[in-house]
Amino acid sequence: MDFATRIATWQQRHGRHDLPWQNTRDPYRIWLSEIMLQQTQVSTVIPYYQRFLERFPDLHALAAADQEAVMPYWAGLGYYARARNLHRCAQEIARDWGGRFPPDAAAIATLPGIGRSTAAAIAAFAYGERSPIMDGNVKRVFARHFGIAGDPARRETETRLWALADAQLHDGAGHGVDMPAYTQGLMDLGATVCIRGKPLCERCPVNETCIARREGRQAELPTPKARKPSPERSTGMLVLRHEGRILLEQRPATGIWGGLWSLPEFDIAQDARSACQALGATPAQAFELAAFSHTFTHFRLHVRPWYVVLAAPPSKDDRAWRWVDAFQTAQVALPAPVRKLIDGLFAAGLPEDAMAPAA
Repeated sequence: MDFATRIATWQQRHGRHDLPWQNTRDPYRIWLSEIMLQQTQVSTVIPYYQRFLERFPDLHALAAADQEAVMPYWAGLGYYARARNLHRCAQEIARDWGGRFPPDAAAIATLPGIGRSTAAAIAAFAYGERSPIMDGNVKRVFARHFGIAGDPARRETETRLWALADAQLHDGAGHGVDMPAYTQGLMDLGATVCIRGKPLCERCPVNETCIARREGRQAELPTPKARKPSPERSTGMLVLRHEGRILLEQRPATGIWGGLWSLPEFDIAQDARSACQALGATPAQAFELAAFSHTFTHFRLHVRPWYVVLAAPPSKDDRAWRWVDAFQTAQVALPAPVRKLIDGLFAAGLPEDAMAPAA
């Protein structure tokens, strides 16, 4: 029994079958799950996936919506370029493909935010296409099974892995294999058996031919990526409150938290009063909140927040600003740490006049 057949057979008997995006050939639902699952755990994705589908049940509903309406259903999931590309992709399919998903992986891969592996997964699940996938978990499976050393993120190593993945489905290999089962099986194997750290080799359906197991190299394959110290950044944030509302500022479309609403920021070398004055606002009372940190993929952000009750709102007219009721931010697309800060601050219903003297 060849590699692909063993994986597919194992998946049918022992793999995951109850995830909310399984047991469907609908490319819209498959695509949504694949985008959400990029660099995000299944347990985190499930509630987001379900809420997103309740609001946007099909591609036409998503394409017809404004991006502003889409972002709240992604806020907290991270990697926000995924949501922007998801919306762009839906509009492109509605405009250029008559509202129907492209029919094969090659065409799917031309859409915004969809790479080769994601396109192949969608085509395999929706159309049964014989196209290999190669996400992070699958790279680990192939690197161990075929004994491929080298950082999987480097081009030469990734090229070797792709060639091996392709070989399992062509030149007579994997003939007649159930492509959805094989594709899901690779994902399940990497997520539940061939895991980081100490893999569960005794449960693996291809352990008899695995080079890493035979040579005792599970801990060294795939080759760990050389890690550099994460850069540290710092910023101040202002929770500006006036007449029961707080001021939010929309982030630029690119960069961290792109397109989301957040709190006005200031240089930590400033104090709260000068930061407010720079915005054209008059502080009445203020106090410093507990600092917190948030880790992104490539850096760590340290945030120094201040709660400020304003005597008068900012005189500056800025289209990127928005006043929101302090207790009604649920429908606003806020980054997870900002939402946590605001929710925690107002959970006790802080009165506007119970603040310390302004800084």
